[in-house]
Amino acid sequence: MKKLGWVAFSIILGFLGCAKGGNVIPSVAVNFEAPLTDPRYSKLNVPGNAVLVNGYGVAGLILYRESDGSYAAYDRCSTYNPQNLCAVTLDPGNFTVTDPCSGSKFLLLDGSPAKGPATKSLKSYYVTVTNYEIFVTN
Repeated sequence: MKKLGWVAFSIILGFLGCAKGGNVIPSVAVNFEAPLTDPRYSKLNVPGNAVLVNGYGVAGLILYRESDGSYAAYDRCSTYNPQNLCAVTLDPGNFTVTDPCSGSKFLLLDGSPAKGPATKSLKSYYVTVTNYEIFVTN
């Protein structure tokens, strides 16, 4: 009976150990705010455009204006080998971003991978807009 208990304990410990693997974007506090009237964010006045913001999140932020007028925000840290902290870059047309380390591509519509080897979506953040101010938090 004791042997069965140790086997069960080992299996549970193994599962918990896997959950702490290196393929998770670290959780860091994000509290970004900016006026949409700031010229650095003027591209966000047009749906389908995106801007990169450094200094927030794990590897920076991607702010994206969706076709319905709403906004999305993602961490620039690629989900493929995130321990490398490889920041994705905007592709021409602003519909995808590319991980320059692995070649993975992600859609800005929802952050999902469009080309491997990445299989996980970009980490997304909450976005609110009030009185021409954009707020990004987690």
